[in-house]
Amino acid sequence: MSTTKKLGLMTTLASVVTFLSTSALAQPFGAAAAKAGANEFDARTGAMIGAGFAIGLGVLGGTLGQGRAAAAALEGISRNPGAAPRIQTPMILGLALIESLVLLSFVIAFFLQGK
Repeated sequence: MSTTKKLGLMTTLASVVTFLSTSALAQPFGAAAAKAGANEFDARTGAMIGAGFAIGLGVLGGTLGQGRAAAAALEGISRNPGAAPRIQTPMILGLALIESLVLLSFVIAFFLQGK
């Protein structure tokens, strides 16, 4: 399958999922909301969904960043083995900072869930 076909398929799938989930999560408004039994648990449910997305996106971004950083460091070390100590220390520092951002997204999601 070519890259163009994959991109088109992914775009179509993302559009379908977006439009279906929007209508499925629609909430009543005003008098209809009171009649339907809307309460403070609706807002809490939305915060929990947001917390789940925050954790997922944070972990996804951190994972991709750590993978790219490790791959670039290994490539640099394989091209110049003598530079390994100069590459390894900043790479470990960078990985620790990336991991701290993942943990920060976890903390923010935890606070969102508590609201």
